[in-house]
Amino acid sequence: MTGASSGIGCATATRLAADGAAVVITGRRRVRLDSLAAELRGQGAAVTTRVVDISTVEGAAEAVAAAVAEYGRLDILVNAAGVMLNGPTADATISEWDRMVDVNLKALMYVTKDAVPHLLTSAESSTRRVADVVNISSIAGRVAAAHVAIYNATKFGVTAATEAWRQEYARDHLRFSVIEPGGVDTELFGHQSENTRRHYEEMFANVEKLHAEDIANAVSYIVGSPRRVAVNEVVIRPTTQR
Repeated sequence: MTGASSGIGCATATRLAADGAAVVITGRRRVRLDSLAAELRGQGAAVTTRVVDISTVEGAAEAVAAAVAEYGRLDILVNAAGVMLNGPTADATISEWDRMVDVNLKALMYVTKDAVPHLLTSAESSTRRVADVVNISSIAGRVAAAHVAIYNATKFGVTAATEAWRQEYARDHLRFSVIEPGGVDTELFGHQSENTRRHYEEMFANVEKLHAEDIANAVSYIVGSPRRVAVNEVVIRPTTQR
């Protein structure tokens, strides 16, 4: 589980642990990960933490290796790490663009690349006889918008890569799924500039945003589905979001 220190990643780790999964939670904020791990262990879950930067090849490899070393195999990968730094192109910095590409796309690529061999082994030999990768994209991976160019590019990339991998590994019973949420009440919106934050506050003024747990429930459904069922793509919007 990447991006587990907050938001969708945290909620999904909590839900999968409640479903009975042993979880490896990764992120860059040790205090957050340790707090989540303590909470889950208090509920009887098996939890391993790794503070790593998965936007590096080495960090991604360490995250995957931790799961295999601790539990002997890897059955499910959820790529939930993400950052959104939107706003007018003229005001953007290259470092902001690089950060979105690094976290939203490259980290997902690196972790998936390392995880696939282990997931294929589980799909062949585990009790479930199927393995899963669930990638968290966004409706920004379906519809482009002004002031969202690079975030759009990363999320379109996640959606496209997921579908390509789905086709590549379908007959191996390694399922690839993508979830594309609309507005979710997480820290993601807090990373924006002041002007962009005001823009989103106005956009969602009359919208009850999704909760991170709503996305976690979708992940649980996907990975808990029978071997014969592959949920390829899920779009989840707040009811009143256009």
